[in-house]
Amino acid sequence: MDDDNTTRYEAPTRRDCIKYGGGIIGSGLLAGCSGGDSGSTTPGTTTADETEPGTSPPTEQSYSVTMAPMGEVSFDAVPEDVYTGLPNTADMAIAAGRSDAINAVYYPEYHGTLMNRFYERLDGVSFEWESLTDSWGLGKEGFYELDSDVHLTDPAYASTLDALDQADVEEIREQIAPWFGNYYSNTRSDPPTEWATNYEYYSLWEMFEKVGQVFQAGDRARRLAEVHSELVASIEADLPPESDRPSATLVFPGQDETFWIYHLNGPGFLSAHTRPLGAPDAFGDAEWSGPSQQVDYEAMVERDPDVLLVLFTMSTDYNIQDIRDTLEDSPVAQQVSAVENNRVHAQGVRYQGPILNLFQLEMTAKQLYPDAFGEWPTYVDGPYPEIPEDEQLFDRQRVANIINGEFEA
Repeated sequence: MDDDNTTRYEAPTRRDCIKYGGGIIGSGLLAGCSGGDSGSTTPGTTTADETEPGTSPPTEQSYSVTMAPMGEVSFDAVPEDVYTGLPNTADMAIAAGRSDAINAVYYPEYHGTLMNRFYERLDGVSFEWESLTDSWGLGKEGFYELDSDVHLTDPAYASTLDALDQADVEEIREQIAPWFGNYYSNTRSDPPTEWATNYEYYSLWEMFEKVGQVFQAGDRARRLAEVHSELVASIEADLPPESDRPSATLVFPGQDETFWIYHLNGPGFLSAHTRPLGAPDAFGDAEWSGPSQQVDYEAMVERDPDVLLVLFTMSTDYNIQDIRDTLEDSPVAQQVSAVENNRVHAQGVRYQGPILNLFQLEMTAKQLYPDAFGEWPTYVDGPYPEIPEDEQLFDRQRVANIINGEFEA
């Protein structure tokens, strides 16, 4: 954004109580991580574990959380108004018990509806998205209007958006509230050059631990991480031998008889629900730049995956049955084993937080290995399917209780 064509905001925000604790390098960019334990809080301040479940977090003492690329970020109060850019950070705020604090998310109707299709299986958990601001294309003035206490977005990524430039990102940090996010851990891709020196990568659950600290919700984050660890361990224990695993491709249909394909087992949190399952990627040896590659039906026939995992088709915008019908009606696509054997399955979101990750791990395990983990119900539309309790891979009520703060310290 060109500051010459916009109003310059000189007055400091009312939220001087929330600020960066890290330094600024000479060019004005944010400094990278400081030394020491990246998950620790500053000595002498409160920690993320001092809040009793079901009570308000302490506000009388400052605390800090450290994560690249921001460095150490200091807070004098738990954020009450929270900007979330992509749905993974919204899911993290909801998992930390702060759904009511969110004021913005990318494409609220789409992501809010999609996320609620998973949350419907958790008592007392929902996302009230109807009044939220769309974070996409939000310029500097929009950030001032929201007047958030924290922006759960990577400043390195924010600086690449069309509606913001580096000076805007710095001004928003100084005048409104800090940034807190790590976008390029999505595929462990390279950040912009000016941010690369001190950039670090995190797993989905490492990032959620730090967001939990921002909200002084360390108990929730730790307990949900235990559910995740138990889920992954139980899946790994029952995986069939590698020689018996079906090949799979993560796709989204394109135009003119094409697919967009994505790496199934690539690095980063976008693959956090597929990589642990160890299925052979039908395009695993293919290389391309960027997150996806377009291929035609003939290429899919040549690779012949046993399972097609079709992204975004648990949303209201795309219908998995329409896609199945289109593939079955194509003389070329119907030759793909996944189409021929009715193994074309709906998937949810790539930018998943901890709650969505639990459901998508269970869902994909059943889609890939029904003999080991139980059949995945044929999905056409609506909420995440009802799974009989004895076939669930994680305890819904346990997860709901953690999110709602209904547990003993």
